[in-house]
Amino acid sequence: MNAKPFRVLVANDDGIFSPGIKALGLAMSQFADVVVVAPDVEQSAVGHGITIRRPLRFKHTAAAGFGDDIPAYRVDGTPADCVVLGVHLLGKPDLVVSGINLGPNLGDDLTHSGTVAAAIEGLALGIPSIAFSQQSGTDGEYDFTRGAAFAAELAQQVLERGLPPRVLLNVNFPRGAAEGRRVTRLGEHRWEDSLITRHDPEGREYHWVAGHSTAADAHDIQTDYGAVQAGLISVTPVRLDLTARDLMGELEGYLP
Repeated sequence: MNAKPFRVLVANDDGIFSPGIKALGLAMSQFADVVVVAPDVEQSAVGHGITIRRPLRFKHTAAAGFGDDIPAYRVDGTPADCVVLGVHLLGKPDLVVSGINLGPNLGDDLTHSGTVAAAIEGLALGIPSIAFSQQSGTDGEYDFTRGAAFAAELAQQVLERGLPPRVLLNVNFPRGAAEGRRVTRLGEHRWEDSLITRHDPEGREYHWVAGHSTAADAHDIQTDYGAVQAGLISVTPVRLDLTARDLMGELEGYLP
């Protein structure tokens, strides 16, 4: 079989057996040679953590169900670990894609999302990268058919056109059939954290971090959160430059 013109590394944070990564990997295989490298267990909300204080295991996993043409490997580490090992052990791809995540990653979610962290790690290694996430259906189930098809088309455009240095794309799919797509900015969506304190059978306290979703700009379809709530596919270009440039001059004026 002839090699395809591009190589794509597929990662996620939901784990090697997630239906979302299977849908994404198969979609990418339509036009690229694909390798899948994903955590062996769910690693949601671990952010951009890298494992440095213990060894990592990297195992071929035929049971992941990608077929003979898509080699799949599982790693007992974080999503960022998966990209590091995938690139260094299997060769540098032309594109890193992450997802399709079970649930959206919007606004401030990007700071703790393992899905987005895999794309950030690809970017740090000099590889164009895209993160994909999807709302669940009203019944709690996921249909990745339309999202995977859009992901394949967008990935081909990025491979042909490229992305600016230090910029990734964060893509979120609404539940059901999308009403369209929109280029958005990050909204003000975040989680209002709360603690649930309980006691174990021996009377010792333990805590669950809980909370609820909130967005000050929930109805603004120029934001990622507002667009997805309106039934649109949100595509947000994210630049990894966190410098508050507008504050630099003022800060210089009052530093001791």
